Amino acid sequence: MTDRRNTDRRSQAWFGAQGRSGMLYRSWMRNQGFGHEVFDGRPVIGIATSASELAPCNAHLTRVAEAVKRGVWQAGGLPLQFPTMATGETLMRPTAMLYRNLMAMEVEELIRANPLDGVVLLSGCDKTTPAMLMGAASVDLPAVMVTGGPMLNGKYRGQEVGSGTHVWKFEEDLKTGRMTEEECFFAEGCMARSNGHCMTMGTASTMACVAEALGMQLPGSAAWPAVDSRRMETAQAAGRRVVDMVEEELRPSRILTREAFENAIRVNAAIGGSTNAVIHLTALAGRVGVELGPDDFDALVREVPTLVNLMPSGTYLMEDFCYAGGLPAVMAELLGGGLLHGGPITVTGRTVAENTAPAERVGSDVITPLDAPFQPAGTGIAVLRGNLCPDGAVIKQSAASPHLLTHRGPARVFDSPEAYHAVADDPDLDVDENTVVVIRNAGPKGYPGMPEVSNVPLPAKLLKAGITDMVRVCDGRMSGTGYGTVVLHVTPEAAVGGPLALVRDGDPVVLDVPGRTLRLDVDDAELARRREEWTPPAERYVSGYTWLYTQHVEQADRGADFGFLRGGRGHEVPRDSH
Repeated sequence: MTDRRNTDRRSQAWFGAQGRSGMLYRSWMRNQGFGHEVFDGRPVIGIATSASELAPCNAHLTRVAEAVKRGVWQAGGLPLQFPTMATGETLMRPTAMLYRNLMAMEVEELIRANPLDGVVLLSGCDKTTPAMLMGAASVDLPAVMVTGGPMLNGKYRGQEVGSGTHVWKFEEDLKTGRMTEEECFFAEGCMARSNGHCMTMGTASTMACVAEALGMQLPGSAAWPAVDSRRMETAQAAGRRVVDMVEEELRPSRILTREAFENAIRVNAAIGGSTNAVIHLTALAGRVGVELGPDDFDALVREVPTLVNLMPSGTYLMEDFCYAGGLPAVMAELLGGGLLHGGPITVTGRTVAENTAPAERVGSDVITPLDAPFQPAGTGIAVLRGNLCPDGAVIKQSAASPHLLTHRGPARVFDSPEAYHAVADDPDLDVDENTVVVIRNAGPKGYPGMPEVSNVPLPAKLLKAGITDMVRVCDGRMSGTGYGTVVLHVTPEAAVGGPLALVRDGDPVVLDVPGRTLRLDVDDAELARRREEWTPPAERYVSGYTWLYTQHVEQADRGADFGFLRGGRGHEVPRDSH
């Protein structure tokens, strides 16, 4: 084993200190049973784990951390595990997105405040991955992401069941009488039958793949199921690798370049990934000084076909994706077609092209070839502009109904998601298949936290009439496991006076996805008159974190980060008080 000792390491400002300070740092660490020899200048590696039983997708990460520790010890480092908060979308109210920035702050400050030379980031549910990447990027110490892996495929009465995606499907079946309450209750256990995050190409799987595409996760590691032994092998390998990264001074700032972000955007299109990647990648780019905006997500994907046939856009699930070759096989296809940059460096110390060279695509159903794609180029995320969304809105074309991508219909306006749900089952609700459901005050400031409420279920009367989709427009987000013709992230949001606040029942809404426009067919003079009448909503929060959030959160086109967190702050520690 290589001698890793170095008295100039960052951690030696603590463990190599002389006199009282050094004695304090070392002696209190030794109450855990560490011998004096571990403070000899070897790399100290933090293992940041978001394990929590309140975040079911992350509950198993304690075991993953043990595998990382083995790797760090093998490579001659000192592993020290520490907990972070866990932003699990499944339980947190009003939304985990409200707390993504708080988690990013916590991760950043914990890394900076402690005697660490590098860090392994253990995440699972969808907000934990971007939060950890954002925090680590702002500190800029060597870091490797290890995501916890997807659940095993769901199985229900002979069919493949996808977490999240089938929640929406079963809800529709329940409303139309095709399923009973007892059957739904039984199906719950069939949907979530192992540790891990959603096994559809929802936001958790998307962000795991995005982390790998960015170069921050070991090749192939995004797709191994949470309970597969190779998930633990990957974690152990990450522990070994981060020790080398400390020696090489391979920091996030060297990996998270403009080209890396362009690769991630194109990979997201090829995998049929979540619209939430737009928000998270934009926020992460802001931490490293890379200019990234909504139009990049439109321009960069127009030539990229959807290659991965996974729910919610397709048929298969993450376990199938893993066995078909995982993300390296997708990236190899894109590289072969000249759609990726091969030169960016990754956590392996090798380039994207070098990492993907041995990749193999198994079969042609789950990961389709570039010359016979699952969906043609131009079916990825589209960014819309117009008088209803001057700073942008997004729609996931691969999950939408083609016949609704060009549509004109009257608005039916709801001032909150709750207002819609209160009447959605009313048989006399004044809607038909041409209606455009508008839900507002669900943005970053308005809700607050920009929850995943945009893909509201269709009114019961339409479902019973056989209508399976309709246009919905909202300033909130949609679960990556969701589907439908839903316009999301309308910016500026209604709560800050965006045009969505001015829409009234019956106003014609015109959606033209091929033309990249979303507009309200109401003349400018009338909109100006309505604006004069509009008054901002009263401030609901006067203290605490939610007050901080509503005062400082930026709009969706800026990643819904806090303005004061943009840019990096490095790893310098506060003055020693001992």
